[in-house]
Amino acid sequence: MVERVATDDASLVARAASGSEVAFRALYRSYVRPVYWLAFGLVGNAADAEDVTQETFLVAWRKLPGLELASDSLLPWLVTVCRFQAANRIRRQQRDREHAAGAADESLPATVDVEQQVIDGQLADRILQEVAGMSSLDRDIFRLCAAEGYAYQAAAEELGVGHGVVRNRLSRIRTRLRTVVKEST
Repeated sequence: MVERVATDDASLVARAASGSEVAFRALYRSYVRPVYWLAFGLVGNAADAEDVTQETFLVAWRKLPGLELASDSLLPWLVTVCRFQAANRIRRQQRDREHAAGAADESLPATVDVEQQVIDGQLADRILQEVAGMSSLDRDIFRLCAAEGYAYQAAAEELGVGHGVVRNRLSRIRTRLRTVVKEST
């Protein structure tokens, strides 16, 4: 029997919480790229970012049964989980280094720039708010092209619209998000 996959996050979360691997894979495919890039920005290297991304989705798999989705998207919750996983990894690495050195060297700069993490978090929240305020088609175009890496034509076919519609709308979305980034800096 082939399991049909719902497309909205609330349905996918509910199905994944009930044990549907197909629904969880759909959530994973939707959000693995933005979670990875956030992790990479926090930990600073690809290997650790991959580990943090895996840890984030492992926590998601375990906690989905008790999760009440606060918005239409799972991404804000995944961003929070990812931040905690990255902070844990950074602290663990710092402890390991201190242990290996025998004692902390006070002359070393802090590994985590808390102020920058707050600014990055606020910017990510602002971008998520902006995306949430878009039309359903624009959100889908953003998800497919920006988060999942679809080409214009592939996104157009997935959404049942023309190539030009995707190209033009994505251009406007990017301009809109650039304005949000400039206003936040």
